[in-house]
Amino acid sequence: MRRVMPKSVLWSLFAGLCLALITTFAVAQDADAPADALTDETVPPAVVAVNGTISDLPDFNAFSPDYAAWDEVAGRAEELVLRDVASRFALSRQREALVEWRDAFSSLLGANAGRLETLAAQLAALGEPPAEGEEEPEAIATRRATLTALQAELRAPQLLVEEGFARANGLISEIDALIRNRETEQLLVQGPSPLNPAVWSAGGAAIWQGVLDMTAEMVSAVRNHVVTGDFLTKLPLLVLYAAVAFILLLRHRRGLAQEHPIADGEQTPVTMRSLLHNLAQLVLPIIGLVALTLAIFTLDPSGVRSAAVFGAVPAAGLLIIVGRWLSFQFFPLDNAPGLLAYDAETRASARFYARLLAWVTAVWTLLLALLSHGSVDDTALAVANFPIIVVLGLILFRLGQLLRRAPMADMPEGQQQQGRIRGILGQFCQAVAIGAPVAAAFGFSAGAQGVILPTIMSLAVLGIVIFLQRLVNDIYAVWARARGRQTEALMPVVIGFVLLIVALPILALIWGARLSELLEVWARFREGFSLGDTRVSPTDFMTFVIAFAIGYLLTRLVQGTLRTTVLPRTRLDLGGQNAVVSGFGYIGIGLSAIVAITSAGIDLSSLAFVAGALSVGIGFGLQNIVSNFVSGIILLIERPVSEGDWIEVGGQMGYVRDISVRSTRIETFDRTDVIVPNADLVSNQVTNWTRGNLVGRVIVPVGVAYGSDVDKVTSILREIAEAHPMVLMTPPPSILFMAFGASSLDFEIRAILRDVNFVLATQSEMNFEIARRFAEEGIEIPFPQRDLWLRNGEVLRPVADASQPGARQDPREAGVHLDETDFDAPADGAEGET
Repeated sequence: MRRVMPKSVLWSLFAGLCLALITTFAVAQDADAPADALTDETVPPAVVAVNGTISDLPDFNAFSPDYAAWDEVAGRAEELVLRDVASRFALSRQREALVEWRDAFSSLLGANAGRLETLAAQLAALGEPPAEGEEEPEAIATRRATLTALQAELRAPQLLVEEGFARANGLISEIDALIRNRETEQLLVQGPSPLNPAVWSAGGAAIWQGVLDMTAEMVSAVRNHVVTGDFLTKLPLLVLYAAVAFILLLRHRRGLAQEHPIADGEQTPVTMRSLLHNLAQLVLPIIGLVALTLAIFTLDPSGVRSAAVFGAVPAAGLLIIVGRWLSFQFFPLDNAPGLLAYDAETRASARFYARLLAWVTAVWTLLLALLSHGSVDDTALAVANFPIIVVLGLILFRLGQLLRRAPMADMPEGQQQQGRIRGILGQFCQAVAIGAPVAAAFGFSAGAQGVILPTIMSLAVLGIVIFLQRLVNDIYAVWARARGRQTEALMPVVIGFVLLIVALPILALIWGARLSELLEVWARFREGFSLGDTRVSPTDFMTFVIAFAIGYLLTRLVQGTLRTTVLPRTRLDLGGQNAVVSGFGYIGIGLSAIVAITSAGIDLSSLAFVAGALSVGIGFGLQNIVSNFVSGIILLIERPVSEGDWIEVGGQMGYVRDISVRSTRIETFDRTDVIVPNADLVSNQVTNWTRGNLVGRVIVPVGVAYGSDVDKVTSILREIAEAHPMVLMTPPPSILFMAFGASSLDFEIRAILRDVNFVLATQSEMNFEIARRFAEEGIEIPFPQRDLWLRNGEVLRPVADASQPGARQDPREAGVHLDETDFDAPADGAEGET
């Protein structure tokens, strides 16, 4: 039966709606602000417009960088890299300036490409320059010199832009390498060991001083709000935010793992319903966290420590919400084994440690925010972090043990899991759980923090990816109505791969990669790669794919129209129609490829070396492939063999079902497919039984006994042949007396059939009719007979043994010799004795 929606869910939806209305109202008020700042138009400092310097080209309106300013920026960046004393903040600011210049140079690359191509075509039209000692007409020589000067003048700015782009790109790479080396050295720096009792007081004092400073800042902020009267003004909004946060964060927790069975007759799978419900249980608490954050910042914490701590509240709250939600997703409360197929005891323990891990990590996040400002030295920070690292190591080690447990063995068929990946993940968690506290104990606090915290965050990201993949599987099962077979479909696998690719940048950021580095990778990816004199970028690749796809679809559309609408109304036979459709397909795909390459801007002349290498490969190893390809084209044009023909080639007989580029598929009478290379059909002897028409001849041999009435036999055979519906009367069937056989008089029926495909059936039916008519007329169909005459048969009689009376002896043992002269056939007409 359908369950009634809990009141907590209704209150949550109401609170979310209220929060959305409040946020919309606040955004609308901000939108009423003056928009003067939005109307200011600024020109990028890296690029200024200059007038064209070539009077002969009035449409030349390129942009030239301010190279003086660029030299100043590049020189300052080179000095910072060489001195290696600048702070990370200074290096980051300098890197941002270099990125702006690089983007400016990138936008100018190829600006004069059209004009340069036109000038190159003009010079090519003038022909090759004359050889030394030869004269050229003055008008042509003058024009050639002018075009050459224009080409050089247009190429010079491009060369300068390319040089500037390469310089900026190299400086950015050097700064990234410098920052990366510094971060690596910082992780490997060994400080004082937190196990030394002499430094314990420093950590406790730092934490206590941070709490006192934050408390003083909050008291001061509240007192200022009360004195100025802002507190009463902000109090209603503060209460409303707090109420929404209370409803969504606390009251809604009870419905986190509730089951929601569906009513009879509904088509939505239970897992799909539960997944959507649990997804709502994640989204609504996050909205409550947003409300709590707005409530906190309504008080306007202006202190340094309070602002840092309250700024870390959303991250800490998100850790708790996501960690608790993932624990119920992978280790559910009900009797269902869940996605990992663990038993109830393992699920309960894993659920507890997963939530505890989220809480401790959230507290650590707030502690790091508290100690990140102020005069907190590395010693105090290492002492304050060490206990939390040890606790996180113990929790992570226990969670790794639980992950390494084998799943339940009594799972239904098709749901058994080996647990190999989770075993590897559990071993990794245990290794980090042991290594991080040990490293922190030896003074490598930064390295321990840089390993254990990303490990916890990576577990959360992988859990979310697995949940989304499961959600995609169930959505696909509903959409495709393939419940139980969604894991065998290709689309969920592709979407899961895309989810994993999307998660890779997030994992990179978690493990210490900077956003600028990821943007640099993306910029390099967009920059593309060089193919000869042409640079191919992802945009060019997408242009190529789209253009080719459009051409391919149009080709298939025209092929379908020809096959179903146009060609059936012509006089072409089926083979000719298939040849026209296939030929149009080859031409269409070839033209689509050429148009796609041209649209992408790929210069085909730069592929000349590829064509040369390909020709060498054809000469050595691709002879058969090219031969079969050319033979396939010959088959389509000449059409000695067409689809549907009955042919015999190389001892194989059957119907031609498909003629492709390399081979031809023949379906034999055994219903097996034989793949014949096209070269065999062109160069070897081929028997085509149905080429041109279906008329063919049937030959039915028959023998009668000696002494039969040959005229009567001939009359019966003629009646049988003429009575068959498949036999043509023009020309009429022939009855031939072929020979005097060893045991019979041999006759043959030779008749022309209207459809040679029925030759075997016709032959069988005629044989049945011959047997019936001969039996009625008393005509004997003989079978081979042999009479054996023995000469000197007495030598084969057994010889008696004197020692054993009555026994018989073999003639060979008695010394009797037999040869071929002892066996002789009788003369004609003589009687023999056996």
